[in-house]
Amino acid sequence: MSEPKRTAGGAVLLDGNSLRDKIIADVRAAVAGLSSAPCLATVLIGDDGPSQVYVRNKHRQAQLAGMTSRNESLPRDVSQRDAEALVRSLANDPTVSGIIVQQPVPEHLDGEALLALIPFEKDVDGLTITSMGRLLRGLDSLVPCTPLGVMRLLEHYGANIAGRRAVVVGRSSLVGMPLAVLLARKGADATVTIAHSRTADLAKVCREADIVVSATGQARSIGREHVKPGAWVIDVGISRADAGIVGDVDFAAVESVAAAITPMPGGTGPMTVACLVENTLTAWRRQHAR
Repeated sequence: MSEPKRTAGGAVLLDGNSLRDKIIADVRAAVAGLSSAPCLATVLIGDDGPSQVYVRNKHRQAQLAGMTSRNESLPRDVSQRDAEALVRSLANDPTVSGIIVQQPVPEHLDGEALLALIPFEKDVDGLTITSMGRLLRGLDSLVPCTPLGVMRLLEHYGANIAGRRAVVVGRSSLVGMPLAVLLARKGADATVTIAHSRTADLAKVCREADIVVSATGQARSIGREHVKPGAWVIDVGISRADAGIVGDVDFAAVESVAAAITPMPGGTGPMTVACLVENTLTAWRRQHAR
């Protein structure tokens, strides 16, 4: 690996864009040797602007990796029955390698019921109960993309994880809980604390950590007082402010004390999409290994 970029304060910049591009190139090389191209299928319900942007980006990166992609769009007022019928058809289609039901879905729909229709071998978001259960049990599974992206960043830039203390701020099923499992399980071997809105003296808890990951969506809620010198700081939270997209971490305040830090944007976001594409390749391989 070439010498990493550094911030003005001297911290290693955990550049998700460059690592995403490397992962996509590696996947493309692997796809070129397959008997057929993996296919990523998304289900987008309604006209939510950010969701449309996210889906377009997912398809763009899948296509850059040499994959095919399908976007199935449904109107906002679609019935549960019709939405489920579409997901079932994708689940039963042997040409579809991976399926995503873009979240959030309209309030009148049962999102959990839609997710439950995705076979775990096609669950490239890693969000179904089966995938989560397999992850917790240490069984072969497709891992949620954002937590996997965090692990890829730490590994690529040489973080020392084994035996270290990690604090994950946020306990969502999308990021916080699965990331805590990934950090703690055998092979990573961190000692993990899950913190949240009810944690007493959050700054003190975070200052004890060698790795701090924040995934709350509370803009600039992690400041210099939360970070001990030399800690690695990973920002997963996204908020939209007048100045644009900001993260949970007050980057300007933290970069001079941290050993390494993700930018926002350009850190964990690109890695989420890269790991989705990587998961789609993994799904294809498992489906064709039978």
